Amino acid sequence: MRSLIRLDRDLRVDIVRGFALWAIFVNHTPGNVMGAVTPRNYTLSDATEAFVLLAGYAAGLAYGIVMDRQGWFFAASRVMGRVFTLYVAHIFLLVVFTAQVGFSAERLDAAAYLDELHLDPFATDPYRALLEALMLRYQPSFLNILPLYIVVLAMFAVAMPLMRRAWLMLGLSAALWLAARLFDLSLPSWRGEDWFFNPLAWQLLFFIGCALGYRPPAGRPIAVPWRRWAGGLCWALLAAGAVMTVLIYFHWDFAEARLPAFAPWLAAIDKASLHPLRLATMLALTYLIAHLVRRDAAWLRSDPGLVLALLGQQALPVFCVGIALSFLGRLALEASDAWWMQAVVNLLGAAALVALAVLTAWYGGEKRAPRRPRTEGLPAGPPADRA
Repeated sequence: MRSLIRLDRDLRVDIVRGFALWAIFVNHTPGNVMGAVTPRNYTLSDATEAFVLLAGYAAGLAYGIVMDRQGWFFAASRVMGRVFTLYVAHIFLLVVFTAQVGFSAERLDAAAYLDELHLDPFATDPYRALLEALMLRYQPSFLNILPLYIVVLAMFAVAMPLMRRAWLMLGLSAALWLAARLFDLSLPSWRGEDWFFNPLAWQLLFFIGCALGYRPPAGRPIAVPWRRWAGGLCWALLAAGAVMTVLIYFHWDFAEARLPAFAPWLAAIDKASLHPLRLATMLALTYLIAHLVRRDAAWLRSDPGLVLALLGQQALPVFCVGIALSFLGRLALEASDAWWMQAVVNLLGAAALVALAVLTAWYGGEKRAPRRPRTEGLPAGPPADRA
């Protein structure tokens, strides 16, 4: 497996992204006991923030090099090619997910699945629902991350030259984020519901990742040096965020009864438009990991670390299959919540994700490998004879 992993990259990025993909699979499986160890239970940000920030980092690093070597137009065409790949993956996942949920709802006489996962339009108005889904104006539950990624990556294709003036890019991005929050700006949707992840707000996290990932050919990349006081502020923010997370998700009755002035403020910490505290939490985690985990740390190349790195390097197929597997895991846990079923769901789910990552990494390596010249039909003998 080690030969399938690109070790010349920053493995911290791949490992965090691999962990985020595993957490997405676990968090989308209701009743999964492993959900207790995912970040959403003790921080105000979760796997989605990590996924978007690191997607921006990878885009700034990879496409920035292409732009500097071959120009903006060629780099933008590469980005739009990636957008098309993401769109096809989203439609494929939509079909698979809708089919498995609809079949399960019919066989198990559980129409609640359709309502809960916002798939009921396929039962009442299937042709319109399919058309709106193709235009990204209708997004069932669990199928809203890729549309976000598609839109912000398309925005990146246009704004890519601004990476050379990083602070201007970040200023414009922050202004758009602030306007989206203050004036409730969002992209249009089918039934009047806002996007679950508002791209006009979430683009800020993506472009922060771009600014951190871009390596200009002349000049220095953006760097945030270590300061002890800044590290202390990050730890304090994470500690306060942990308390707020517990109050919001586990002791809300206590917050409403004992903290009546504070509870409405807690309830306003939204995910759809990337609340400032969620943004700050993700940036604090990034600052601490970047400075406290050395790039050459030995554990990054340990077996568990390399497994997560492999998942992170094959993010798109692992994400899509993880979403599909999460519903199957839900069905299994609803049939039995015993410890052995929990073990089966988590072990088989993780094994399937790793096996898929191995397969896609191997296939990608085979495609990139140089082809040997064909020698069929040549007589065996010394080179001079063959000449």
